[in-house]
Amino acid sequence: MTHIKLIEAAGQLPQAWASQCIGAVGTAKLKLICMNATAYPEECHDYAEGLLVLDGHMMLSVEGQAVRVGRGEMYLVPAGVRHSVDAGSYGTLLILDE
Repeated sequence: MTHIKLIEAAGQLPQAWASQCIGAVGTAKLKLICMNATAYPEECHDYAEGLLVLDGHMMLSVEGQAVRVGRGEMYLVPAGVRHSVDAGSYGTLLILDE
């Protein structure tokens, strides 16, 4: 068993938006990211993605629609859906994907 302090681990990441895979559950990878106020460019995957905000908030753009995801909230992005993170987002994000 592994005990991971997510907020502390995010504080040790080398830079914002540089993800670190901290483990896996089944086929899902768990990736930790420290967000800063800069935007993250649009992307699209052939798999679904869970975006869990651990602290702070994320301003997400999903196919052109603005979505605010707060601390303790998760947004599930279906496979094939374009999404990006808008400027002003900050905090710690846990991504669950393939």
